[in-house]
Amino acid sequence: MSYSAYETLKITVQGPLAIVRIDRPAALNALSSKVMSELAQCAGELELNDDLRVICLTGGGEKAFVAGADIAEMAELTPIQAQAFAEMGGAVGAAIEGSSKPWIAAVNGFALGGGCELALACDWIYASETAKLGQPEVKLGVIPGFGGTQRLARRVGVAKAKELCMTGDTVDAAEALRIGLVDKVVPLADLMTTVTAMATRIAANGPLAVAECKRLIHLGQSTTLEHAIAMEQRSFGLAFATADQREGMSAFLEKPKRVANFKGQ
Repeated sequence: MSYSAYETLKITVQGPLAIVRIDRPAALNALSSKVMSELAQCAGELELNDDLRVICLTGGGEKAFVAGADIAEMAELTPIQAQAFAEMGGAVGAAIEGSSKPWIAAVNGFALGGGCELALACDWIYASETAKLGQPEVKLGVIPGFGGTQRLARRVGVAKAKELCMTGDTVDAAEALRIGLVDKVVPLADLMTTVTAMATRIAANGPLAVAECKRLIHLGQSTTLEHAIAMEQRSFGLAFATADQREGMSAFLEKPKRVANFKGQ
């Protein structure tokens, strides 16, 4: 499948891994409505490709993952237009978060405002040592609009999210790791190698099981523990109706044990 039709994105496929690169380095990969429209379309197309197991999201160039939303485009928006713009960003975040495939944000530089929010929608955030992250919207007289007040609080806690959103401060990679905003920090030269290694480990597992783990963990955050465990038990049972379960357990029990060949069925 070809993914060459996008104007603001570059998609590279490496086996079961797709790398989505926001490619506006001259604008520090700022999120214009065009970028967000293409991201939403891209996320939908990648979701339908059963050959892909993991998606990596990163930025073009070495300065920025995404330096923020496109301020030049936003400056003259009416309130109704601004809400629609926020809803567009929200739809991109929902597509990433709701995807059956794990998404890894490879933050190679600035991830500010909408860029930080885009990373927060991913399952993991891996950052280069040069990365800087934050929600500086209050410095422009507005608030995060792409899910930042909510996903940030769920990642770093309420008090720290209030601090970052209300001061507009940015944090470097080391501080982001300390507060739990990112999951791993590596030298810039090692960032994509690290992401690829993680993707390879995930891709070796049963894709239906991986997708269900992601779904249940997300759903469990917004319900009671009792209900979440009941959902897990039901899904555990349903897994035994899949060819992947039979393949995985057969491969484990064979002597000598072999590597399972999962089909996502």
